[in-house]
Amino acid sequence: MDGVTPALLVKDLEYSYPDGHRALAGVNLRVEPGERVAVLGPNGAGKTTLMLHLNGVLTGSRGEVEVGGVPVRKPNLAGIRRRVGVVFQDPDDQLFMPTVAEDVAFGPRNFGLPEDQVSRRVREALETVGMAGHADRSPMHLSMGQRRRVALATVLACDPEILVLDEPSSNLEPVARRELAEVLLSLDRTMLMVSHDLPYALQLCPRSVLVDDGVVVADGPTRDLLADVELLAAHRLELPWGFRLD
Repeated sequence: MDGVTPALLVKDLEYSYPDGHRALAGVNLRVEPGERVAVLGPNGAGKTTLMLHLNGVLTGSRGEVEVGGVPVRKPNLAGIRRRVGVVFQDPDDQLFMPTVAEDVAFGPRNFGLPEDQVSRRVREALETVGMAGHADRSPMHLSMGQRRRVALATVLACDPEILVLDEPSSNLEPVARRELAEVLLSLDRTMLMVSHDLPYALQLCPRSVLVDDGVVVADGPTRDLLADVELLAAHRLELPWGFRLD
């Protein structure tokens, strides 16, 4: 949109791993404030590599990433990482403290917030994800769905402008999958969701981009992309058996 600074702008982004494999070959993506966008694609397409560029975990060999008009570069990383919250596929990558509350408090404390603000953010984040009653429990004693919601709370407590989720529905039973979807749909934030789960993308994200071989090969309404059987087949994707786009 003209005159509006995008929440996220990726321009001609390229990246190769040390073994020479080129994971990103010129990715272009613009996400407006408040949009929910799914990043779809087969294994090895470059989706997770792209995600790791959004808050500076990886740095491209060419191209640019901007968050709210601010380039993702070394001098800006502290601020960028407050604005972009990443929820990893494995919640155990984010949960390492003795209790749920301590895990959720870790980020705000690391940013130097006063303890009264930390406590408020912990309480609000756990209430948002429906886990307030588990604050004093060990994350190790929670189900996968509960741990994933706590991992989301650890990011929400840092109050990011953009949420980036890596395969949020993986390994979840149907009830946990629905509970997480309800939480995500309730959030008023810009969201980028990396997923193989096409029905989940349709449920959560009005727009999708299809990434394959390190480039964006399609970008449009999620329903339109999923209705294009030839497009999905060409990029090794398919809807689950029996799923209908009604």
